[in-house]
Amino acid sequence: MTENTDQTRMVTCLKYKKELPGLKKPPFSGEVGDKIFNSISAQAWKDWQEMQIKVLNEYRLNMANPKDYQVLVEQMMKFLALSDEQGATLEVENATRGGGKTGA
Repeated sequence: MTENTDQTRMVTCLKYKKELPGLKKPPFSGEVGDKIFNSISAQAWKDWQEMQIKVLNEYRLNMANPKDYQVLVEQMMKFLALSDEQGATLEVENATRGGGKTGA
């Protein structure tokens, strides 16, 4: 079966508060990955990936340090307008630490 690439999956983006094309797949597994997939646009995720580099450099974060990693996750949640999701950051940490990708 061939996938129809003409159809773009649309989401109502929490970050930009309008309907935009969504990601092709969740950025990582778990509830938070699903939330991002269902409510964050591909553009917002791309913008986060660019901002992530700035956050890493400005805060001088070491991704081998769990506390630094948590700072990055918290910044991601704020940037994507998901910071009201209590308890979600732990699941993101576990998913990405377990070999999941941080990008889509």
